Amino acid sequence: MSKDVDAEGRGSGGLFRTKSVEQSIQDTEEPDHALSRSLSALDLTVFGVGVIIGTGIFVLTGSVARDTAGPAVAIAFAVSGVVCALAALCYAEFASTVPVAGSAYTFSYASLGEFPAWIIGWDLMLEMALATAVVAVGWSGYVRSLMDTAGWELPTALQGPTAADGFGFDLPAALLVLVLTVILLLGMKLSARVTALVVAVKVTVVLIVIVAGAFLIKAENYRPFVPEAEGTLGGSGFDAPLIQLIFGYEPTTFGVQGIFTAASVVFFAFIGFDVVATAAEETRNPPRDMPRGILGSLFICTVLYVAVAVVVTGMQHYTRLTVDAPLADAFKATGHPVYAGFISFGAAVGLTTVCLILLLGQSRVFFAMSRDGLLPRIFSKVHPRFATPYRSTLLLGLVVAVVAGFTSIEELASLVNIGTLFAFTVVALGVMILRRTRPDLHRSFRTPWVPLLPTASIAASVWLMLNLSGETWLRFGVWMAVGVALYFSYGRRRSRLNAGTRR
Repeated sequence: MSKDVDAEGRGSGGLFRTKSVEQSIQDTEEPDHALSRSLSALDLTVFGVGVIIGTGIFVLTGSVARDTAGPAVAIAFAVSGVVCALAALCYAEFASTVPVAGSAYTFSYASLGEFPAWIIGWDLMLEMALATAVVAVGWSGYVRSLMDTAGWELPTALQGPTAADGFGFDLPAALLVLVLTVILLLGMKLSARVTALVVAVKVTVVLIVIVAGAFLIKAENYRPFVPEAEGTLGGSGFDAPLIQLIFGYEPTTFGVQGIFTAASVVFFAFIGFDVVATAAEETRNPPRDMPRGILGSLFICTVLYVAVAVVVTGMQHYTRLTVDAPLADAFKATGHPVYAGFISFGAAVGLTTVCLILLLGQSRVFFAMSRDGLLPRIFSKVHPRFATPYRSTLLLGLVVAVVAGFTSIEELASLVNIGTLFAFTVVALGVMILRRTRPDLHRSFRTPWVPLLPTASIAASVWLMLNLSGETWLRFGVWMAVGVALYFSYGRRRSRLNAGTRR
């Protein structure tokens, strides 16, 4: 038992009272609050691939190659993959040792304490809600494009606020979120089957891009592979990267520095593998399957990302790549419009799994916080037939549907990056702390080279965070301030670790 927790699981350390691993696992067996275990390592890997491969691979490749890294964007993807791999090794240890819903929130509760756990849980809900809404809006754009091709057109007021002269509602985006919410309500196994089908289509599209594009590569398009540095990336005032505002360091476009600057941008394409950890409580054999699912999905996607980047910059010179649809337009430019249409269809289909799994992750974090009493306990009740946290799933699905429908959120997408990197930092720190406070715990998977590897993970995550703008940091700070106020006004008093509230 942790030294900060008594025999009944109540904390004695105030804001930093920890919840023992044993108590967390015991809570998963509570009647009406227990999730069913139905997922295998393959299911988890499919979930990971399904959520990672999304807008990043279909969109970011072109804009980052053209404006920041040139053909070396492939190296930028590899750098981001390494940063994620460092974090993934930490997630794998925690998820196999503490197989409880909630991911970084649950891990933080066991190692850092209640207040840090609340902060990271609040952060994860922002990250996943915004990511779901961003992807849903992107999916809506693909669908409207396909509808226009077929001669169908939605009324302007139903195409979203950016297309309606101020006011508007993005009907396709909202409907997608609602349909996926219903699928999640009906059970994890159904969600896994739908995901597997859609991921098969998505990966097929990516492989076709790689194989077909490989025959269209021209060596001269790779020259220069690392273009010479041309100037600084940062904007003016508070739009500039935080590292420039504080330290005066100005990240460059192109050159070696441009590769690392590009890595902080294409990092968005890797977001999602950590969501796999939120399904630990619904996995049949977490000690064995969680590391395989987390690390396997990340490895597969990193290889695919690097391969696509190499192919698309070889098909068309980086200076001529488009921003909106670089893969499709590269095939058009080389005289293969059929492939372009197929890519657009695959992108639209594939984005559905991204939304589905992000909704899954968000609902599980909310469920775990509710079961601990930090949010109203009513939202941790499990459906008697489907064994899903139906109340929290339904509430969050409705909220995200409204956000996706009414909000133009492109400018908020960077908040997803900073939220994810913050979670990576906390998890790596938690691994080191739990190794010291609970060396007796059985760990079926152990993060190698502790504390060196977790320290490297923290340093890499913080570096990428510093490359985000001061404005992004300000918005993130406002969201965190709201969370702190909510914790002290509700969560701290209602926490089940608080004396006399375990029930």
